[in-house]
Amino acid sequence: MPRAALLSIHARVAGTGPAAWEDSSLVQVWGPRYQVYVVAARDHALFTLARLPDTGKTREKADDLAERLHAFLGGERMRYDDAGRGLGVHGNTLRYAALTGRVAIRWEGARRPTVWTVAPPSITRAEATLELARRYLHIYGPTGPQSFGKWAGVGAQVAVHAFEELRPELIQVGAPSGDAYLLARDEAAMREPPLPTAAARLLPSGDAYTLRGMSEDRALLVPDAGQRGELWTPRVWPGAVLVAGEIVGTWRRADRTLTVQAWRRLSRAEREAVVAEAESLPLPGTGGPIVVHWNG
Repeated sequence: MPRAALLSIHARVAGTGPAAWEDSSLVQVWGPRYQVYVVAARDHALFTLARLPDTGKTREKADDLAERLHAFLGGERMRYDDAGRGLGVHGNTLRYAALTGRVAIRWEGARRPTVWTVAPPSITRAEATLELARRYLHIYGPTGPQSFGKWAGVGAQVAVHAFEELRPELIQVGAPSGDAYLLARDEAAMREPPLPTAAARLLPSGDAYTLRGMSEDRALLVPDAGQRGELWTPRVWPGAVLVAGEIVGTWRRADRTLTVQAWRRLSRAEREAVVAEAESLPLPGTGGPIVVHWNG
């Protein structure tokens, strides 16, 4: 969600300020699995229209809701629950309308989302799905259609078809989890030696680095099954603590207190790096500096 997106940007971009997630180059959408994503404005259709079925009840519901919402709002913005009541549906139902690529939202986390409609996407559903699959391969590859389908929240047949259409652009590789695919254009980058890692990073809940749907992918990041259960919980996930590129624990924050659950004994230098990273988080409204509390 938006504040988590801010921390994800901070983990990757130097000089990130508290208002970075509000930049005009970014938009919010109900994306894969109808969760809130902050994405590049130019990629709106990739995270919405790409998941729209060609036929069926979901397609009919999405098209109908989008048309009715557009007419009801008349170019205005409204809280999603109020808009839902105006249309005679629960506000959460408007997530289906987002599949058309015609709905944008703004959600700050503490308040309920505001919704409005935008112009229809200029690309087709098929084009959007293929490009979303390319993005997934670029970030999570080597991978396969099953993993893509689970992450994107699309049917298995849609995922398999997307990989078949992309076959000329792919190479098959051997991965720890079995045969998988990689974008051919990414092969050179995959063969390069790794770049130096940061001393410490605090990735928020739902960060792209940990947002992996398949258990075998998660095992590559966190080999210990018990620790995987602490990071990928059945409910709200904690954040991940990275030290020198390795996930070494989890973290949660309540106001100014950031609590770290370490999975191993950290050296003094490692702890100092984590504290420095915590103190640098661009969090608005904390009322003072972040204080790190250690468990383990």
